[in-house]
Amino acid sequence: MTTVDTVLSKHDNGLNFSSWSYNKNQVWKGSLETVSFEKQTIKDKLMVLNKPCYIVKVAGKIGVTNEGYLSPGDNGTTLQVELLTFAAPIRIQQFGDPNFLSSHGVKYAYVTGAMAGGIASEEMVIALGKEQILSSFGAGGLTPERLEAAINRIQQALPQGPYAFNLIHSPNEPAIERRAVDLYLKYQVRTVEASAFLDLTPNIVYYRLAGLGLNNANQIEIKNKIIAKISRREVATKFLQPAPARIVKELLEQGLITELQATLAAKVPMADDITVEADSGGHTDNRPLVCVLPSIIALRDEIQAQYHYQTPIRIGVAGGIGTPQSALAAFMMGAAYIMTGSINQSCVESGACEHTKKLLAQAEMADMIMAPAADMFEMGVKLQVLKRGTMFPMRAQKLFELYRAYDSIEEIPLAEREKLEKQVFRKTIAEVWEGTAAYLSQKNPEKLGKAVNNPKLKMALIFRWYLGLSSRWSSSGEKGREVDYQIWCGPAMGGFNDWVRGSYLSEPNNRRVVDVANQIMTGAAFLYRVQNLKIQGLQASNYYSQYHPVRSTSLLEI
Repeated sequence: MTTVDTVLSKHDNGLNFSSWSYNKNQVWKGSLETVSFEKQTIKDKLMVLNKPCYIVKVAGKIGVTNEGYLSPGDNGTTLQVELLTFAAPIRIQQFGDPNFLSSHGVKYAYVTGAMAGGIASEEMVIALGKEQILSSFGAGGLTPERLEAAINRIQQALPQGPYAFNLIHSPNEPAIERRAVDLYLKYQVRTVEASAFLDLTPNIVYYRLAGLGLNNANQIEIKNKIIAKISRREVATKFLQPAPARIVKELLEQGLITELQATLAAKVPMADDITVEADSGGHTDNRPLVCVLPSIIALRDEIQAQYHYQTPIRIGVAGGIGTPQSALAAFMMGAAYIMTGSINQSCVESGACEHTKKLLAQAEMADMIMAPAADMFEMGVKLQVLKRGTMFPMRAQKLFELYRAYDSIEEIPLAEREKLEKQVFRKTIAEVWEGTAAYLSQKNPEKLGKAVNNPKLKMALIFRWYLGLSSRWSSSGEKGREVDYQIWCGPAMGGFNDWVRGSYLSEPNNRRVVDVANQIMTGAAFLYRVQNLKIQGLQASNYYSQYHPVRSTSLLEI
C-alpha cells in the first residue's frame, strides 16, 4: 500500500507556494505513486508539455504530476492531497498567430530569414520546408542565373512549399530588383521576403499586384504574398497601406497589370506580414525590440481601423532572437511569429564556409560592430558584422573615411594608396579598376560610362570591389583572406552561444537548422509553463527555469 511517507522525499526540492493563491474550488484525484518530489523528476514532469501539470501538496511537501484529473472540491472533507494549481497542456502551435500558420502552410510561427549571397542556402530552405517550417532563400547579391537555379532546385524539392525568396532593395541598381521579380513571377514564387526597402518601388508593387484576382466566390485572392522586413514606422506605413496610386497607374499603362488588378490594388495592403527588425545582423537600425515591436503593432492597429482589411496584417519580429527566452518574450509582446537569422549562419546547412562557422560559434554578444555596406556605400549606410577574428570592419570604415575626405583616387595621399594596395586590396588600384570595369562592361555598362567621367563614382566602385568580395570570401572560404571576411552577425549569435555552451549544440557540426528551431520553440513552451505556474503562486528555484538543449524533443508533440 502506498502511503504519504513512502512518496515524500526528505530533501528540499526548491518549491514553495503563495498561500493567497491556493485553489479551493477543485481537487486533484489520482495515484500518489505518480507524484514526484525530487528535483530532477519534477523537472521531467514539467517538460511533458503535451500533458497537464498538477502542483499538489502532500503532508506539507509540494510535488508535481502529469497524471490524474480534476474534480469539484468538497469543503466538508479533509484531503490527503491538496491541489495548489495546475497548467494545461501546451503545444508549439499555440504561439503566435494561427492565421500565419494557415496562410503559409507551416506547423509553427517560426521563420528563418534570408541571408544574402546564398548564405540562407537551398539546403537550409529545403531542410526546414520538409518539416513545414518557413525559410527564406538568400537571393541578395546573386546573379539571375544563380537565382533561377535555386528556384528550380527548391521548387523541385518542395513542390507544395513552404518556402520564400528574398527580394532585396537595390537603390543603385533597380534592374537587379526587376530581374528577380521577373523570375519570381515566371516561376510562380508565391512568397517573397522584402528587405532593405526605404520606399516602395515599381518592382515590389508589380510583384504584389500581378498576383491579385477574384476567386469563385467573388472574393479578393492574393496569390503573391509579401513578408516585409522593416525597422522604421515610416517604412512600415508604406507596406501597411495599399500600393501608391501613381505606381499602380504606371504599371497599368505599361501593360504589366490588368484593369481588375489595378482596381483591387486599392483594397489590399502591400504586405501580408511585417517583420519588425530589431538589433539584427547585416542591414539594421539597431532598434531595441521592447520599444519597436509595440510601436509597429500599434501602427498596424491604426491603419487597420482606417482600411478594414478582411485579414489584418500580421506583425512578427526579428533581430536578437536566438534563445527560448527571447522567443518567448517576443510572443508575449504580441508577435505573430518570430524570425531567426544570425544563428542559422553557424548551422550545417548554411552557405558560409567552415572557418566562418567556427568564428560565429565562438562569438559573444559584444563581438559585433557596424561597418559600411557594399550595396549602399555612397549613402553611408552601415550593417552589423562580426569583429572578432576579422579586420574587415576597420578596413571598410577606413575606405569610407577616404571616400568622404577625397573626390578621387588620385587625391588620396600616395602613402595611403600604397597602404591600401598592400594591406587591403593586395593588388594595385589599377588592377582593381581593370577588374571592376570588366565586370561592369558585362553587367552594367551604363554605370561604367558614368564612372569614366565621374572620379568620385570611380573611387566608390573601386572601394566597393573590396566590400563586395569580402562577403563572398566568407561564403566561399577564400584561403589567405580570412582576416578580410565580412560576416553579417547580430548579438543573437552571442546569446545563442551562451545558451548552448556545454551542450551538443556548442559544436557547429551539430547545429542543424531544424533542430535549432525545435529547441528554441520547445524551450519557449517549457519556459512559458514555468512562468505561468509562477504567476499562479508557485515559488520555484532557478533550477526549474533553466532549459538547455537536449537531443530529443520527443516529449513535445509538434
